[in-house]
Amino acid sequence: MLNDLTGFKHIYIACGHTDLRLGIDGLATIVQQEFHLDPTAEGSIFLFCGRRNDRIKALLYEGDGFLLLYKRLSDGKFRWPRNESEVKSITMQQYRWLMDGLAIEQKSVIKRKKIKHIL
Repeated sequence: MLNDLTGFKHIYIACGHTDLRLGIDGLATIVQQEFHLDPTAEGSIFLFCGRRNDRIKALLYEGDGFLLLYKRLSDGKFRWPRNESEVKSITMQQYRWLMDGLAIEQKSVIKRKKIKHIL
């Protein structure tokens, strides 16, 4: 499920370290009190990572209750942004990079040249 998040309006990641022993109530409290966001916002998912970069938790509200997802990689680590202790909204492309083990802030991108069409 966490490999494909199509259909979400907002993907938020909690930069820095989060205590993954927290459950639904604890993570929802972080979203509300520290990030000043609504954990029940439609189409929003909140991602958290602990000190070990091989596991994440996701908090999702489905209209009638919360869903708590937990993913532990069998090999590899997530490139989680550790330099901030705030929430960050990311794009679907940045999410794909994160799930592929890449940093969400790419230092360089291959730029495509515009080709002029000759008629």
